[in-house]
Amino acid sequence: MPQSHTNQRILIFVEDAYEDLEVWYPKLRLIEAGAQVTIAGPQAKQKYVGKNGYPCVSDAVISEMESANFHGVICAGGWMPDKLRRDPKVLQLIREFASAGKLVAAICHGGWMPISADVYRGVKVTGSPGIKDDLINAGAIWSDAAVVVDRHFVSSRKPDDLPDFCRAMLDVLSR
Repeated sequence: MPQSHTNQRILIFVEDAYEDLEVWYPKLRLIEAGAQVTIAGPQAKQKYVGKNGYPCVSDAVISEMESANFHGVICAGGWMPDKLRRDPKVLQLIREFASAGKLVAAICHGGWMPISADVYRGVKVTGSPGIKDDLINAGAIWSDAAVVVDRHFVSSRKPDDLPDFCRAMLDVLSR
């Protein structure tokens, strides 16, 4: 029988120009596994539009989030991470998740947020080939793979990797 993730709480960041599948697929997969998912954006109850036009309404505001209330964070891609990596609260939260040994998951350009939080130094990761140099320059150890797991860090390259990405997140959350 699969591990139940009931009572596990996961934070997912959202902002305009997010990669639609990279927010929705993990959200629904985690809910299916029993987790509670909170979508946080710059404003609460705000509608954000994905790169492909799919809307996502935030449950909460990023500035009010506390890492102690969650078991992990997901950094989806799109052009959203380039905006959110400039938010000091986003960076603080990612640093707190990383230092507490909690899940820090990033897919595609989502890796820009952990890069700016300076948590990837010495961590094995993958991501969009478009940010490969950024990852390496941040001190990460690059690998071109569908998913890379290094302790509590999970990373993937693109939407096609989402099945592997979600399985890896659930495995990390099962520990």
